[in-house]
Amino acid sequence: MQPHTRAIIAATAFAVIAGKKVAGVYDHATARNLEIAAEAQGGKVQGFDGERGVAFGGTLPEIHDAGDKAWISFETAGAQAKGYDRGSSSFYTAQVSDSVVQLYDHEHAAWFAYDFQDAAAPSSFLRS
Repeated sequence: MQPHTRAIIAATAFAVIAGKKVAGVYDHATARNLEIAAEAQGGKVQGFDGERGVAFGGTLPEIHDAGDKAWISFETAGAQAKGYDRGSSSFYTAQVSDSVVQLYDHEHAAWFAYDFQDAAAPSSFLRS
């Protein structure tokens, strides 16, 4: 799975499960702030990856990455999301806790962590 795909899945998981708008994403694996925004409402997700200049979103249980032209299945149960990225033919599992998403990428057999920027205060992250 591509790093940008993991980041948009994490942003989607946070927006859907925590019910909060995402104004930015901090990727712990790369130690970078990513220009990714997302929001969820009524079973629909919309987002934008500013670094690639592309939209993502859709009606759950599917989200579409317009840049990769790939569909990602997205199912939730409590604080967990799981699904399949058709672009890389790989599964993922994501756990939302506090204001962090930990995502397990089955293709790489590795965990990745993300923090999220508060849409109401663009200069601060939700978790210190």
